[in-house]
Amino acid sequence: MMNVEFEEVDALRRGSPAWKLLRAEHAPLVLSFLGRVFVEENVRSLSAADLASRLDDVLYALNARSGGHAFPRTAKAYLDDWSAPENGWLRKYYPPGSDEAHFDATPAVEKALAWIASLQARSFVGTESRLNTAFELLRQMAFGTEPDRGTRLTELRRRRAEIDAEIARVSDGDLDVMNDTALRDRYQQFAATARGLLADFREVEENFRRLDRELRERVASWDGPKGKLLDRVLGDRSNIADSDQGRSFHAFYDFLLSHRRQSEFSDLLAKVHRLESIGETDHRMRRIHHDWLDAGERTQATVRLLSEQLRRFLDDQVWLENRRVVEILRSIEVKALRLRERPDSALTMRIDAMSPAVTLPMERPMYRPKRKVPVDDTVVLADADGNDVSLLFEQVHVDPSRLVHAVCSALHGRTQVGLVKVLGEFPLEQGLAELVTYLSLTDSAFDVVFDENTREEIAWDGDDGRGRCASVPQVTFVSRAPQAARR
Repeated sequence: MMNVEFEEVDALRRGSPAWKLLRAEHAPLVLSFLGRVFVEENVRSLSAADLASRLDDVLYALNARSGGHAFPRTAKAYLDDWSAPENGWLRKYYPPGSDEAHFDATPAVEKALAWIASLQARSFVGTESRLNTAFELLRQMAFGTEPDRGTRLTELRRRRAEIDAEIARVSDGDLDVMNDTALRDRYQQFAATARGLLADFREVEENFRRLDRELRERVASWDGPKGKLLDRVLGDRSNIADSDQGRSFHAFYDFLLSHRRQSEFSDLLAKVHRLESIGETDHRMRRIHHDWLDAGERTQATVRLLSEQLRRFLDDQVWLENRRVVEILRSIEVKALRLRERPDSALTMRIDAMSPAVTLPMERPMYRPKRKVPVDDTVVLADADGNDVSLLFEQVHVDPSRLVHAVCSALHGRTQVGLVKVLGEFPLEQGLAELVTYLSLTDSAFDVVFDENTREEIAWDGDDGRGRCASVPQVTFVSRAPQAARR
């Protein structure tokens, strides 16, 4: 047992809902009724009408038994009192899509019932099974965190030797059958652990709600940038799932969802309850795994609902901010209209552009050093044998203005014309040089468009009378006059 200080005990006495419940005037009614409805029957949600009807029957029976008016108030009044914030024994809420209030017991009821159950006298108190469990837990912690491979192998070989020795004894007919005392001891511990595990689900769900409530309070009071708020929100949601409680719950829930584990657990449970030496069994243990699944699904549904509500809450915050922006813009427009009617207004403002020019750092080119070109200053002497320089005077010069005039003539009355069509009207006179000039034409009257996916064959006759052919991309001359008209 942990040590508690005077201040801690005093704070619990004044603020703990479970302590208040034990000190309440009608504590027997609250514990017996809520324990039977929500704990024994594993009910996680009940409508106000159904719960009030059941409480009304209990109040009628108790008043009839006492011969007076021990409980004079109505069932609804008692439920409202039990769900009041100063008590906190019932959680009153409205499920999505329902306008009727529902109730669920809080963890305080589970804790008070557990303390009441611990006060009851027990005819048998087992200790051996708890000692074995404590010993096994210590072993798992000690060797489960051991990083040394040799130590782990030594422990595994020791356990294997124990199993081999037990197999040898059973093979020889030496069966060590558990006696009735040990069996009842272990069954008692199993029932207590199973009930405690089921009771913990309400506290896990309540803790999830508390974490979500703290997150909402942070969002509601946030006055910083929205980006930082989203980082905090997403981080806190991850912390809820990655917390010790969240990881433990999800590991337990995954264990329950395993079909092989469920089948094994059901078979073991049925086999144990067929043993006559156990004596009186706990009626809830026969379907405890189904209760675990129901409670786990309820907790999972709560987490999903909290996530959806948080998303809607953030959407509402964004909507309010957008509405505020629209109101500011509208007020600017109204003020601008008022100033327009005042020609003598001295309010003037000049802006460089309608939008800022943003240049990202990675869009800037990297520095490239200039390449040094070596200069050969060697004097070249004339060849003594002499060279034929007449070839320099035989170079072909193509007049681009003549080709531009040919394209404009072909474009007359058209929006575009292909190179093949132009050459059909104005055949090549200077061969390949004229064709290359066509490909490099630039003029303000038209644009040259190349289609690399389509090839065209251009043919002409050379100076020697032999035919020539060139494969070029499809070239189209597009007139700029329609574009200018559209603008």
